[in-house]
Amino acid sequence: MPRPTASTHGARPAADGSADHAGVITGPVERGIQLTLDEIGTPLSEVIFVVVDLETTGGSPATSAITEIGAVKVRGGEVLGELQSLVDPGCPVPAFIATLTGITTSMVRDAPGIEVVLPAFLEFARGSVLVAHNASFDVGFLKAAAAAQGYDWPPFQVLDTVALARRAVTRDEVPNHKLGTLAAFFRATVTPDHRALSDARATVDVLHALLGRLGPLGITHLEDLATATDAVPPARRRKRHLADGLPDAPGVYQFRDARGEVLYVGTSTSIRTRVRSYFTAAEHRRRMDEMVGLAEEVVPIVCGTVLEARVRELRLIAEHAPRYNRRSRFPERMPWVRLTHEPYPRLSVVREVRPDGGRGSHEADAHLGPFPSRLAAQQAVEALEATFRVRQCNRRLPLVPAPGSGACALAGIGRCGAPCVVSGQSRDSYAEVTAAVRDVMTRDPGPVVDEVAGRIAALTAQERFEEAAAWRDRLTAFLRSAGRAQRSGRIAAQPELVAARRAASGGWEIVVVRHGRLAATATTAPGLDPRPVVESLQATAEHVAAPCLPSSAAHPEETDLVLTWLEEPGVRLIEVGPGWACPVRGAEAFRGGDRTQSAVAAAMAAQRSTTDPRPPRRAAEGSAA
Repeated sequence: MPRPTASTHGARPAADGSADHAGVITGPVERGIQLTLDEIGTPLSEVIFVVVDLETTGGSPATSAITEIGAVKVRGGEVLGELQSLVDPGCPVPAFIATLTGITTSMVRDAPGIEVVLPAFLEFARGSVLVAHNASFDVGFLKAAAAAQGYDWPPFQVLDTVALARRAVTRDEVPNHKLGTLAAFFRATVTPDHRALSDARATVDVLHALLGRLGPLGITHLEDLATATDAVPPARRRKRHLADGLPDAPGVYQFRDARGEVLYVGTSTSIRTRVRSYFTAAEHRRRMDEMVGLAEEVVPIVCGTVLEARVRELRLIAEHAPRYNRRSRFPERMPWVRLTHEPYPRLSVVREVRPDGGRGSHEADAHLGPFPSRLAAQQAVEALEATFRVRQCNRRLPLVPAPGSGACALAGIGRCGAPCVVSGQSRDSYAEVTAAVRDVMTRDPGPVVDEVAGRIAALTAQERFEEAAAWRDRLTAFLRSAGRAQRSGRIAAQPELVAARRAASGGWEIVVVRHGRLAATATTAPGLDPRPVVESLQATAEHVAAPCLPSSAAHPEETDLVLTWLEEPGVRLIEVGPGWACPVRGAEAFRGGDRTQSAVAAAMAAQRSTTDPRPPRRAAEGSAA
C-alpha cells in the first residue's frame, strides 16, 4: 500500500537526534513542544509554520472524508519540508468533487487510509504553528479524523490566513479574500488549483506577504499572532513595543506620559501579559484607549506575592492620584459614624477616628465604618435611631438641664427621651440607652436587625415595597459598617501578625502585618525551610505606629485586602497576639445575608400569626374529621 510521501529541505535534527520526517505511527501521537503566549519574544522568523490544505468529499466532517492532504513546513521564508498524500475516503468521490479537484474514485482506491496518513501528518507538524486558508474547515476535518482514530489532538496554535487577509488587505485592493484572488494579488509562485499541495504552496506565499504587511503594525513576534486579526487601531497597536522587556511576574505597572506623569496604575499576576493586552482588541474601554494614546512608558514593579502587588497598587493610586484610575483615591474622605463622648452622647458622622475616651489611650469609643459615602453613613444612623431613643439634636447638652428649657418635636412623638429638659430622661436612664447603642455597634447587632426586620415585614405586608427597600438599604449599610469596624479593629490591634500560605510554585508565601498594614512579604523557593525567611522579614519589616482603634494603620481597602487574604483556604497563622477573635454574635455573622433574610422571614411569620385568627389548614381539617 502506498504511503504518504514527504520531502525535506535542510530539515533540522529532531530532539531525539533524527531528522524531521513523515512516518507511520502505530500508537497515540506524542505531544510535542507547543509554542504558546507564555513564550514571549519569539520572532516570527524563528517560528516553524506548517501550512496545510485538504481536499475532501464534501463540506462537513460528519458526512464527508478526506481525499488528500498537502502540507509545507517553513521557517524564516525557507521551506524545510513538504508532505503530500492521497487518502482513501472509504467511499466514492462525488462527481462534482472530481470535476472540481480532478481527484477521482479510481485515484484514491489504492491510496493509504486516514489511519496511516494522519499519524504521518501529526509527526510532520509536531511543535509547529498550523496555518490554513479558512482554517476552521481544514482543522475541523483533521480533528474529526483524530477523534475517529483515538488520537488526542495536539494543542496547536492555529493561524487562519483568511482572517489575516481581512486585517491586512482592504476591499479596495481585492474583491474578496479567496485563496486564488490573494495568490494573484501577491503574485504567488504557485497558482492554486484545488489540489492539496499546490494550494498549500500558494498559501505559503500568501502567508509571507501578509506577515510582511502586518510587520509595520507591530505583528513581529509569535505572541502577536493571537491578536493579529483584532480590529485594533494602528496607532494603538504600534505602541505595543512599550511591553517589550517587561517581566513575566506578579507586580504593579504604571503607564506614564512623556512628562513622567503617572496616567494609570494596574496590577497583574503577569505584568508582561497584562500590559500587552492593552494593545489588542481585548481592551475596548474608551478611557483606556485614550490613556494608551498618551502613554510613552510603562514602569514595572515586581512584587514577591500577589498580595503585595495589590497593596502596592492601592498605595500608588493614593500617592499619584492617576487621572485614569477610578478607585477611591482619598481615604480621608471615607466617613465613620461615631457615638460621641459627652454627658448625653449622640450619633455623628465624622471624617476620622480620634481618641475620645475609649477603653485605651489608642482607642476611640464606638465607631462604625468606614463607609463608601456619607449617604451610606446616614443610612446606618437612621437604622440605629429607629431602634433606640438616642437624641438627634446637634447641640451639646449641659449635665443639668436649664430650668424652662423646652423639648423638641421628636420628644413629642416618642422618638427621644428629652434629656434636655428637667422633666425628661435622667442621665442614668440615658446612659442605659447609649450603653445599648454602644453594644450593637461593637458587639451584637441583633436588636437593630430585629427592629428593622420587623419594619420591613410590616411594610411588605402592606405592599409598600419602596419603603421596605429603603429600610433594607439602611439595615445593609449598618451591618456592613459594623462588620467592617469589627474586622478592622481586630487586625489593627495586632502589633504583629505573621501568616503563610503554600505558593503555586511549591514554596511559601510569607506575610507580616502590623496594625492592619502590610509590613513585609516574600515567597520562598520550593524545598527550602521558610523559618529563616520569616525571621528575616520580622527583623526588616516596616515599623508601623499604633493607630486609633478601630481604624487600622493602612488605607481601609488595604486592610480589607489583607483580611481577605488571611481568610483564604490554606493560610496558616504563624504568630498572632491576643484578641484575634470576633464576637460570636457580631456583625461579621451577617456578612452573607442569610441571617438577615431569616430575621425578616421570622418577622413576617410572626406578624401573620398575630393578624390571621384562622387556624392552620391541617388542624382545621382534623377537627372537621
